[in-house]
Amino acid sequence: MKPHVLIVEDEQAQAEILRYNFDRAGFDVSVAADGEEAMVSVDEKQPDLILLDWMLPGISGISLCQRLRTRTDTRAIPIIMLTARSEEGDRVRGLECGADDYVVKPFSPSELIARVRAVLRRTRPALSEERLVCADISMDLGTHRVSRRGRPIHLGPTEFRILRLFMERPDRVFSREQLLDQVWGRDIHVELRTVDVHIRRLRKALGTTGEDDIIRTVRGTGYALNAAN
Repeated sequence: MKPHVLIVEDEQAQAEILRYNFDRAGFDVSVAADGEEAMVSVDEKQPDLILLDWMLPGISGISLCQRLRTRTDTRAIPIIMLTARSEEGDRVRGLECGADDYVVKPFSPSELIARVRAVLRRTRPALSEERLVCADISMDLGTHRVSRRGRPIHLGPTEFRILRLFMERPDRVFSREQLLDQVWGRDIHVELRTVDVHIRRLRKALGTTGEDDIIRTVRGTGYALNAAN
């Protein structure tokens, strides 16, 4: 699954350059032109990392960063601040507001991509690993093999993608809409109840020999994978 990067940049030319380079580098890319659009985008599909311009129309990048850090569901999203401000005091302010890194314009796209990969390795190591482990479940991303307590688990492609998403973010609750977006994709029409069908199949496969149900149903919200089991 590609890392999802949200670019918040009001200069269209700069945003398109970034989109092009990150797409070529293997990222899933979304773009927002201002803070309000960025918040809508985050609520629709939470990114793995945000590239945030300091100078935005309306709400500033600093204010948006602070807002994201106050929300429980977004406080852990890595944020890299992009700005023409190069003074030490500006760097300090950017980092103190909650940014994980601070990149001064102009910059080379290759350097920025390297910074993004470094932050993701530190904050989301699962994105750079070939093997995921959560509780007693192990997933080999190279061979698409899954096991639980050493027992092979046979999954269909959709169940594998759902489990991978869960294992990359254990304990996080995903709504049915978020699962549809991130597992099936926005351009494919699938009914919400289809998610429940595949969750039931995944549960059955993981508990074939009587293991505990590791998938938690959050009534009225969605599903999560329990990290401690």
